[in-house]
Amino acid sequence: MAAKVNATLRYSLMRIGIFAGSFLVLWALVYYGVLPRGLGDSNYLWVLILAIVISAPLSFVLLRKQRDEMSEQIVTRVDRAKTRLAENRSMEDGI
Repeated sequence: MAAKVNATLRYSLMRIGIFAGSFLVLWALVYYGVLPRGLGDSNYLWVLILAIVISAPLSFVLLRKQRDEMSEQIVTRVDRAKTRLAENRSMEDGI
């Protein structure tokens, strides 16, 4: 069970890390004037939206292996739950 939680937690932390890295890089690019600042006080919102847009495809490509491992573990858990449910139903029918 611990390995399953670790794979999910590891994947989530890696996604957050990619987002945070994207945010910091984009913030630096905006700070140094490479990217436009945004309108008025919307600078952080602009950087946040750009970080979301950039980190999503990066995560999709870079974390493929971790996502596949996590998916396999989820499928295994769902299959076990279905098996237990079927066993419980057959026990109820026998009573």
